Amino acid sequence: MMGKRIGLIGAMDEEIRQLRSELQMESTEERAGITFYIGEINGSSVVLCRSGVGKVNAAVTTQILIDAFEVSHILFTGIAGALDKSLQVGDMVISSSAMQHDMDATALGFPKGQIPMQSTSSIFQADSGLVELAFRSAERILSCRILKGRILSGDQFIADLHTAQTLYDEFTGACVEMEGAAVAQVATMSEIPFVIIRAISDNANEQASMSFTEFTELASKQSHILVMEMLSSWNDYNKI
Repeated sequence: MMGKRIGLIGAMDEEIRQLRSELQMESTEERAGITFYIGEINGSSVVLCRSGVGKVNAAVTTQILIDAFEVSHILFTGIAGALDKSLQVGDMVISSSAMQHDMDATALGFPKGQIPMQSTSSIFQADSGLVELAFRSAERILSCRILKGRILSGDQFIADLHTAQTLYDEFTGACVEMEGAAVAQVATMSEIPFVIIRAISDNANEQASMSFTEFTELASKQSHILVMEMLSSWNDYNKI
């Protein structure tokens, strides 16, 4: 793999719009209906894209970044619902690991969340250097709570307090969303370092849909600020 090129992914337009405004663009390419923006941000070579919502979209996007654009690192940025009760809207979660909460082969004797008959772990560990870079960057520029924790992903929007509590109890997840673990699995299988950055937009309860709509822009701005700081401090990554 030649040089350093960072893959930046967001699921929705709101999650990449501000990064696109910072991008010194060289070109765009479209693959599988996904537009990839190739250029530089803060001196770092990047490929920026919107995956779309859900694990399949996220997995397809990640594999294209690896195969077609030969990215050396992957950052997934966006918003999530809180599971850890200490988190409030606008707080930040940096992935220590990621897991699919809706993987369920318990009828075959596998624990919930475990991918059957696969050598790759069902708990995908984020790159420790990227986690530390994200955490240090967040501490410098954000005044919100910053938590390293497990991110849970599934193809459901969680808007029920009982379900949220069950997910927390079963998997000790800090937050829940719909893409991160798919990105994590694909990156792990290809041995590409990754980290997932999620700003809290709601508390995954019965008010989640209203909170999500109201606070998406605020939470996305938090993620954008953090990614920009990480890119400007990228040389620190090799020192961690």
